[in-house]
Amino acid sequence: MTLAPYVQILARGPGRSRNLTRDEARDALGLILRGEGAPEAAGAILMLMRFRSENAEEIAGFVEAIRASAQVWEGPAPALDWPSYAAGRSRGLPWFLLSARLVAQAGHPVLLHGWNAADGAGSVRGALASVGIAAAQGMADAGALLQRQGIAYLPLEAAAPEALRVLRLREVLGLRSPINTALRLFNPGGARTSVQGVFHPPYRGLQTDSSALLGQPNQMVLKGAGGEFERAPSKDIALMGLRDGQPFEANAPALIDDTGRLAEGPEHTAPEALAALWQGLIYDPYAEAIVLGTAAVALMALGVASDPDAGLKLAQDLWTARLKRAA
Repeated sequence: MTLAPYVQILARGPGRSRNLTRDEARDALGLILRGEGAPEAAGAILMLMRFRSENAEEIAGFVEAIRASAQVWEGPAPALDWPSYAAGRSRGLPWFLLSARLVAQAGHPVLLHGWNAADGAGSVRGALASVGIAAAQGMADAGALLQRQGIAYLPLEAAAPEALRVLRLREVLGLRSPINTALRLFNPGGARTSVQGVFHPPYRGLQTDSSALLGQPNQMVLKGAGGEFERAPSKDIALMGLRDGQPFEANAPALIDDTGRLAEGPEHTAPEALAALWQGLIYDPYAEAIVLGTAAVALMALGVASDPDAGLKLAQDLWTARLKRAA
């Protein structure tokens, strides 16, 4: 098979072209992932889909192709799937990693997974050691880490290396492609609940509609810092997603009046600041509000908090208890 029929579907011209069906999208990306299509055609498909604006059927098909190409998950499913695929150019430290630790501390195993091109402060992988989250070597290792520690980070290349190859075509094409959205829905561990951040608000609905097609029971999407699932504490944040398979929308009010930035200086902006905040060695109300606010909506997604206020109260209790657990 070649990719030419799929290029023709997308590019026949006004009145004749159309989006791919779910089956066509799955088959097309499957060919691309297996390296069975010409690279020129692969690039054409990805950019034509972006130009036309990918729909939920296409994204669902892409997710199915990624899952078929990935390693098989081993071990119990995590409680919470937490993708991290933002480029990181417009964000600072990944404070959401501490939020994920809080959720795991509450007894809900969290699988973080992703690939992040950012260096410096925005690097997720560069911060993992500071926050005590181990990076897995593969699916089996991720499952073992979850059982031992309740949280793990699964690099995309360790779970689905061919998907990373396609994702990195952004470096050739200069633009993101539909695989960026599909990877946020990858959910390699098969968790019943997933949280997702977006940079562009219109993608919230696309991700929710795609999740519904994929049978994802529980999902929460928000516009997060740099595209990550991280709540800006000085703004009202619109939430949307799925609860028991049914669409929902909610609003999380601002947590703090301060609209300024995080404290300056290396003690607040270097990766070590994440550990220092967790250990109570520095005081940064804005950073703490990010951590607690993000954990609050993640707990709401899991169904252990009925609304953002209840989630915040639970997150505050977990935050207070974190030092007692370490003592």
